[in-house]
Amino acid sequence: MASRIVVKIGSSSLTSAEGGLNIDAINFYAAELAALREAGHEVLLVSSGAVAAGFRKIGYPFRPRLLHEKQAAAAVGQSLLMTSYQNAFEDRGYIAAQILLTRADFASRKRMNNANMTIDELLKQGVIPIINENDTVSIDELKFGDNDTLSALVANLVRACQLIILTDTDGLYTADPRTTPHAVRFEEIEEITDEIYALAGGAGSSVGTGGMRSKLDAAKIAMRGGVPVFIGKADNDGDLISIMNNSGKGTYFATQLSSLPVKKQWLGFMSSPIGRIIVDDGAEEALLHGGHSLLPVGVKNVEGSFQAGDVVEVMNSNNEKLGRGIVNYDMEQLQTIRGLPSSHVISAIGEVHRLEVIHRDEWITLK
Repeated sequence: MASRIVVKIGSSSLTSAEGGLNIDAINFYAAELAALREAGHEVLLVSSGAVAAGFRKIGYPFRPRLLHEKQAAAAVGQSLLMTSYQNAFEDRGYIAAQILLTRADFASRKRMNNANMTIDELLKQGVIPIINENDTVSIDELKFGDNDTLSALVANLVRACQLIILTDTDGLYTADPRTTPHAVRFEEIEEITDEIYALAGGAGSSVGTGGMRSKLDAAKIAMRGGVPVFIGKADNDGDLISIMNNSGKGTYFATQLSSLPVKKQWLGFMSSPIGRIIVDDGAEEALLHGGHSLLPVGVKNVEGSFQAGDVVEVMNSNNEKLGRGIVNYDMEQLQTIRGLPSSHVISAIGEVHRLEVIHRDEWITLK
């Protein structure tokens, strides 16, 4: 089976500083992706750029800030973006397909699986899927963040062998190389720690929305799913091939983790938690290190309104997120039995489907 590579390209790499598409850049990246295909890889492109491509065309003097203006610009820009990609790929003998996604598509396991089947069929037919956020219907509170998170979710979904996040800087440095001449680039990172996060700055472009921190967030998601990540530049012919040969201009993020089952991926990174459960120290140890289920005796408090079968977040007594799971009790039931040993549950609320609050098979650790 051919190896699958997900490549993410941000707005700043595709547009001019003033807005509008840079056709030379589109052609360059199409040639680079075609080279990956010719090397035997299956390629998926996650591309930003719809708002940046459209806001000048629609008549806005600057990149819009209001949601309805962004959506209007995206409605114009998405067709411009795809037309440019389709022309560039057709010149190189490939067909491009458009897939627009929102967080709601990932929150629904059925919609997520349908998207995965569509992608599989496109790749089977030799088509290059081009995936973007559906900016015309997304709301700010649920946006992916310049598609960095979207690229990680897609990489996990399709079980990619590599996620390549392209940006205008050549990786992560010990300090900002634009202001610190002696800053040193990290060649490889095996774990994204708080110290690594502290090195990430804000957004570096007026036409994009993501910065290095959002790229680290994406890398963490992909690594947790067993997908290695590269963050860096590709601005010369052959750079994507060099990245796959471990000689790219950027930082590699290695992972020793195996690919997560689709259900665990959905639980950890795509689902929308309804409420929260606060647990005691014993339950925290059992969940994080013992491989056990969460039992009523370990529950200290319950927040939110949820039903059996909903996804909830689990927190410790210090308000630190431990993970997510599918709860087996309604909120009112769990309020009644929290802190009780399992032998007292039935006498407190009657017959139950299962005693565990969250079964270990329906739990993912995120701490």
